[in-house]
Amino acid sequence: MSELTKELMELVWGPKTSPGLSDTIFCRWTQGFVFSESEGSALEQFEGGPCAVIAPVQAFLLKKLLFTSEKSSWRECQEEERKDLLCHTLCDILETACSDNSGSYCLAAWIRGKTTEDTASISEGPAESSCQEEHTSALAVEELGFERFHSLIHKRSFKSFPELKEAIWDQCSMWANKFGVLLFLYSVILTKGIENIKNEIEDSTEPLIDPVYGHGSQSLINLLLTGHAVSNVWDGDRECSGMTFHYLVEDKSVPIVESFTGSE
Repeated sequence: MSELTKELMELVWGPKTSPGLSDTIFCRWTQGFVFSESEGSALEQFEGGPCAVIAPVQAFLLKKLLFTSEKSSWRECQEEERKDLLCHTLCDILETACSDNSGSYCLAAWIRGKTTEDTASISEGPAESSCQEEHTSALAVEELGFERFHSLIHKRSFKSFPELKEAIWDQCSMWANKFGVLLFLYSVILTKGIENIKNEIEDSTEPLIDPVYGHGSQSLINLLLTGHAVSNVWDGDRECSGMTFHYLVEDKSVPIVESFTGSE
């Protein structure tokens, strides 16, 4: 397994000390971006956990629909309009995550026809047509456990934003299938850079997804909303007893609501 694969898995999931627990949490995160049949512009969530990705995507989607759309009724969206809105939204979030202004973007996609025996880590390569990638809708969750899922991921790199937009539209069906949410989360992380994220999180040993309850951390939510994986929600940095606590920049494109998680 490559170092990139190990770093990505540990950043998101933490050390895999309990395979059964990891698979349980992993299965709860295996869903795509699916629109509600009763509310045209609403994304649905099926299990606890992936709201940490779905909610920020929903926020960007509604922002675009309310402030840039010329529709008379924002609650009425046809299928093609939904696809267009979703792809625009994913592009906006990835553009925000590109923190170094290098114009370099990444997508996590699938390697067509590969099995666990064929490939054991995330591979890297140039942008390719989506027809060369695995359509995961044909694969059941049981067939793609935690380990095999990561063995099938392919990192696609793009040198310009127009290239990225074309690829996102080209892979529109992938975002809606069984693993669309996780593939998009990995795309944001790879675009931002694993080391950049570690430098922004207060405690880099804490994974972005809680290994016990499966919810996303505040750092994960902030990363998707603002492009900064800081652990706090106030504006600017603050010093306390000689320590500097990193907070959000002031020019947030969408409002931030801090996540509180309790257990009984």
